[in-house]
Amino acid sequence: MPITVWGLAIAQALLGTGNILLVTVTALVGRELASHPALVTVPIALQFVGTILSTMPAAHIMQRFGRKVGFMLGNSIGILGAYVALQGLLQGSLSLYACGTFLIGMAVGVGQQYRFAAIDAASVAQRPRAISMVMAGGVLAAILGPNLAVWFQNWSTESQFAGAFYGLFMLYVLALVLIMFLPLTKAPKVEKHVTVRSYGELFQQPLLLGAMVSGMIGYGIMVLLMTGTPLIMEENNQQFPAIAQVVQWHVLGMFAPSFFTGHLIRRFTGRNVILWGCGLLFISAVINMLEVSYWYFLISMLLLGVGWNFTFIGATHLLAFTYKKEEQGKVQGLNEFMVFTAAAVGSLFAGQGIAWFGWTALNVFAIAWVAIAAFVIYRLEDPVGQQA
Repeated sequence: MPITVWGLAIAQALLGTGNILLVTVTALVGRELASHPALVTVPIALQFVGTILSTMPAAHIMQRFGRKVGFMLGNSIGILGAYVALQGLLQGSLSLYACGTFLIGMAVGVGQQYRFAAIDAASVAQRPRAISMVMAGGVLAAILGPNLAVWFQNWSTESQFAGAFYGLFMLYVLALVLIMFLPLTKAPKVEKHVTVRSYGELFQQPLLLGAMVSGMIGYGIMVLLMTGTPLIMEENNQQFPAIAQVVQWHVLGMFAPSFFTGHLIRRFTGRNVILWGCGLLFISAVINMLEVSYWYFLISMLLLGVGWNFTFIGATHLLAFTYKKEEQGKVQGLNEFMVFTAAAVGSLFAGQGIAWFGWTALNVFAIAWVAIAAFVIYRLEDPVGQQA
């Protein structure tokens, strides 16, 4: 496997650690700063809005100037975002804190394209493994992210969560230094006579539609339930260390399977792996409706993470077969825009959905959307599965 892929896996670990740290504390910070329950998840929703707005520009910047320029820009924005969020927390300002999470979201949106950079560096046969290796960097994030939030909880006397944002700042600095020295592919040369297909022509491919639908629903439902879980746990008198531990196991579920997901795709096809992921998302939601206790939350969030891993990596694998070199920025950017739009809707609806309809209804809603994703993928032929 090329050294670039290993470097991207480390960069993903650093980015993921910061992101999971943020996920662990942001809903709780929102509850501390918000003047109304419906505003609790606004900061994390704005994080995803930032991700959405950065995806297409980032893809086109990388198409024109190369991966290194795009990733360095993204990490620089993340450093600024961590500083702004910290100031919002210290000043007790929800709006300033949300501005910081918005900037962090932009950095996350750029960093999510590490997996596309891994595809660039790998052969067709290596693609599933390359994607999986980069995503496996999230295992370190699963270990460090929630624990950093706990370890730094009392680091600052000004706020129990301030120390976490000092740590977040340093993680983005380390990621920036790594990207500066990592050998990444240059911007692809596009021949003048090559015609780039329109979005209408691209979406005539059932494979593209299936990849985007499974990526959107898998990510959106994962974020919906992941964001709501800390809120429900706190309402049921669970202490912060317990909440952090559940988040940690969830993130392990998200990334630990990456060590073998690529092998599963090569052996059983991306279509089947996505269907397995949908099944796990369904089971996770059912468990949530059975009982609101620590072990039920832990098992549900673990399965939710594995289900997301299968749907997300499977969708990324399918997407790689739907565009030509000169179309990669266009297709990758649109895919990220759609996926993180779904994630933003999920994060925003989590707080409001619990307040308006309750935890059980939220999980029923999740099951309905998972069924739609499974139906679309079930009808999809996967002619590329064995080519991987």
